[in-house]
Amino acid sequence: MSDAPFVAHRGLLFTVAYEMLGSAADAEDVLQEAWLRWDSMGEAARDEVRDPRAFVVRMVTRKALDRLRANARRREEYVGEWLPEPVLTTPDVADDVELAESVSFAMLTVLETLTPTERAVFVLREVFDMPYAEIAEAIEKSTAAVRQIGHRAREHVAARRPRMEVSATEQQAVVDRFLAAVNGGDLQALMEVLAPDVVLVADGGGVAQAVVRPVVGAKKVANLLRPFPRFAPAAEILPMLLNGAVGARVIGVDDGYDTALSFVVEDGRITRIYAVRNPAKLGGIDSEATLSR
Repeated sequence: MSDAPFVAHRGLLFTVAYEMLGSAADAEDVLQEAWLRWDSMGEAARDEVRDPRAFVVRMVTRKALDRLRANARRREEYVGEWLPEPVLTTPDVADDVELAESVSFAMLTVLETLTPTERAVFVLREVFDMPYAEIAEAIEKSTAAVRQIGHRAREHVAARRPRMEVSATEQQAVVDRFLAAVNGGDLQALMEVLAPDVVLVADGGGVAQAVVRPVVGAKKVANLLRPFPRFAPAAEILPMLLNGAVGARVIGVDDGYDTALSFVVEDGRITRIYAVRNPAKLGGIDSEATLSR
């Protein structure tokens, strides 16, 4: 079968593309482009490939880099805050601590601050433990240059990533308290589950109503969220596994309130809330994504 490497390693290839792009839709497009390129090579050329897995990873990396660079202008012109596209994940992703952290909203937003090349090197080295020589071949740079880029990217990410050491049980308990408070319109309970310096970042893309700048502070965030039951009485916020952690989705909505919520939990409280409201970014939570390392 000409598509054998793509079938055997699809989870890995999708995860590489998704972590590089922060978009499930773009990742799917990249996989399709890479498969078409592989298929066009012809059977004889494909048979000469000694390591099909490494070869298709390189193909996907290059296609993702091209897409990432092409998206730069679109990101600059985006209305309001740009957040990654959330994906619905399986429990086994949450059980893989390193994979779950690498696809978390907190990490993906940090990766957005890297250059495309830095992001590719960081993802391939730190997440997938790819040898520097293979990364160099994938991004068409020298091994020495890749080492330098990797060092710079690690320092950048280390300075910005949240210090999250929270068990799945604690994350679940805190999110459950948050959901109960919001669904009940309980301001006091909401204030208790939010960290004093909590930050809420929303992404409406100029299509759905959303705050265009981050909202900072427990009181401001609570006042923004507490009226939810009055504004959307037919809707409900329910927990779901998003990006390897317990998140939530506003469901049962015919009134434009469809939203995916991801959280950062530290010391028993929510320190960051990511609210994705742009309808174009919600397709990835309708079915479970296959992620693997």
